[in-house]
Amino acid sequence: MEYRRFGSMIIARLDKGEEILEQLKAISLAEQIKLAHVSALGALDEFTAGVFDTGTKQFFPNTFHGAYEIVSLTGTVTTMDGAYYSHLHMSAGDREGRVFGGHLSRARISATCEMVIQIVEGRVDRAFDGETGLNLFKFD
Repeated sequence: MEYRRFGSMIIARLDKGEEILEQLKAISLAEQIKLAHVSALGALDEFTAGVFDTGTKQFFPNTFHGAYEIVSLTGTVTTMDGAYYSHLHMSAGDREGRVFGGHLSRARISATCEMVIQIVEGRVDRAFDGETGLNLFKFD
């Protein structure tokens, strides 16, 4: 992975074999990012994305192996109890044009990933919400 910071924006290149969430965390900690918007595109050979059922408060992951192109990856970097926290959603297409996605748990790069991190001045923390079972934005 390599990246460059241009003011409040970071442009990153993730390389074959790297995991997206791990690299985002490494950049965020190195740059002391507390609040940002993330977007990316690229190629994958493995990813896990799923859906959280608020009724049962369970996460239903789906893992995919093979050749996939990221159609859309978007999310946020915030904090929870002052510590790094990311929340990403991704959709990826296969050779037949089928697209799968959801809340991103893991994604391994097969060729490259181009990531843009737009840093926002400020901080938004998160807190667990018992009703939804999710860690929601908490504005002070």
